[in-house]
Amino acid sequence: MLKKFKFPSDTTDILENCKGVTFPETREQLVELALGGKDVFTVEYEVDGQPRQEAIITRCKNGAVINYTDVYMRRRDPDCLIIGDNNPTDKPRYKDRFGTDFEPVRKATFDWLKQQELIVVPVMVGGDEYGYPAALIAPKNAGFFACGLADLQYFTNIAEFDGVFEPKVVIYLAPPFRHTHFDGKQIVVHNRHGEVYELLSYNLYPGPSAKKGIYGFLLDIGEREGWVTVHTSAVKIVTPYENEIVMMHEGASGGGKSEMSEHIHRETDGRLLVGENLITNEKFYLRIEAPCDLYPIADDMAMCHPKMQNDSKKLVIKDVEAGWFVRVDHIKEYGTDPHLEKSCIQPNEPLVFMSMQAQPNSTVLIWEHTIDEDTNKPCPNPRVILPRRLINNIIDTTVEVDIRSFGVRTPPCCKDRPSYGIIGLFHILPPALGWLWRLVAPRGHANPSIVETEGMTSEGIGSYGYFLTGSVVKQANLLLEQVLNTPNTRYVLIPNQHIGCYAVGFKPQWIAREYIARRGSAKFKEENLVKARCDLLGYNLSSLKVDGQFVNKAFLQPETQPEIGLDGYDKGAKMLSDFFKKELAKFDTPELNPIGKKIIDCCMNDAPLEEYIKIIPIKF
Repeated sequence: MLKKFKFPSDTTDILENCKGVTFPETREQLVELALGGKDVFTVEYEVDGQPRQEAIITRCKNGAVINYTDVYMRRRDPDCLIIGDNNPTDKPRYKDRFGTDFEPVRKATFDWLKQQELIVVPVMVGGDEYGYPAALIAPKNAGFFACGLADLQYFTNIAEFDGVFEPKVVIYLAPPFRHTHFDGKQIVVHNRHGEVYELLSYNLYPGPSAKKGIYGFLLDIGEREGWVTVHTSAVKIVTPYENEIVMMHEGASGGGKSEMSEHIHRETDGRLLVGENLITNEKFYLRIEAPCDLYPIADDMAMCHPKMQNDSKKLVIKDVEAGWFVRVDHIKEYGTDPHLEKSCIQPNEPLVFMSMQAQPNSTVLIWEHTIDEDTNKPCPNPRVILPRRLINNIIDTTVEVDIRSFGVRTPPCCKDRPSYGIIGLFHILPPALGWLWRLVAPRGHANPSIVETEGMTSEGIGSYGYFLTGSVVKQANLLLEQVLNTPNTRYVLIPNQHIGCYAVGFKPQWIAREYIARRGSAKFKEENLVKARCDLLGYNLSSLKVDGQFVNKAFLQPETQPEIGLDGYDKGAKMLSDFFKKELAKFDTPELNPIGKKIIDCCMNDAPLEEYIKIIPIKF
């Protein structure tokens, strides 16, 4: 089997001198490796001469359930990415953070792998047509990690592969180094090493390495070749009248990407609870009798390769992944999302679940989340990996994007506690502001996917900044070129969690999805728009009607909520403006596209909305 690969000499040395190598040939074999051939399998490693538990794997009727013994390991640490090489980067280097060169640790990692039984999993990152060969080298008892990677990317049976498999990226997994070298932290070292991009993963949570680590590799390739992998979901929406529209929804972790492809969550009487006033407890409902049909396209990452683009002057995308890492923290009881529940409870093949309560040979239920011992509350980041082949109505081809929406998790806002929760149900943005929001990419309020951070922070650069190994300014230029080259794709901004003093969850994007699709066009009439009181928010809708029902103006223009008023709104707008100015300062370099400099100057000088439109016109 080893002869079917073309690995660097260091990698070949590991595989020729380790205690044994398994090359899985089927997904069924990968699932059994994940379970260790047992009903309950403990993944542990020797640390300082003592066994150290990392995870407990439980065999259930519908799949393998992974529960990390360390609460910290149940969410991604946003500061896990470290650069091990000397190539240009805006990220922290290994030597800067740890005070020593990385090479001795790299060698120690390879020496440790030689002492293990290993598993080698080849995949095609991004698929066969536009993708890149990759491989995982991991200890055999971390089979669940290997199975997860094989589901997230395109697993390749090396026994049936025709030709020589030459990986462009290799993931080396060495879990005990988290304890012996990195004080228990989730460290992933990106080593852009010659012809092969190395990912040295020192933890067993697939988010930072098998998923976002691969994303870092794709961003590096794109930066060198002049294209972008966007952090986005996408869905084709088909109305009862057969109008079709494609929306892609970008945003930081927790920004609503997965939710854009979900069916509307309804009350028991069939209504949609738009929002509940946190002060008066007043509730507003809509009744949407015949919702649109949904055809999912992407869940988290989409490639915008130059070979895909055409003459439509719309952005053309394709999903990068073979499976989706779906967060289900919002599924709190049976019946919340029947489509997703059925896919997970009665799948056609066993799935990989994370941070859910499990008993051997039972059925794991996606609303029964693991209780975090430090808070005595359900884990906020339960996950399931859903292979694309198991998702109904999935679209596997390239698609043209009509609407690019951007999602922001917003906190409550009222007079006494002003905040940036002043975003209405959705806003129409001029392209220049669409670009600015992607540069800043607020992580937002109460993010469930990552380890807690204080205050409003930024994931930056299209919301993929935390996965980027190269230059933020180069990425800003690439995103701006994308905006300039695709004038027929339009931009909207959508909040989630709160609109002013109303708790709304992800309802705004579901309502926006239904409304925009029913209009039958991505264009908006200028006479139906009102300039937002905060220029960074573009335009509000003057009114919004879905299925014959008007949405209350308080959701469209939050300053009309008496609990906020103009004073509370303006204080929130000031917070948003100050945050933008702080985050945009890093892009003020000679390397920035001159058009981009003009746009950033508008923000820095508190320019009115019309100035942004002069730089890049908006097509209503």
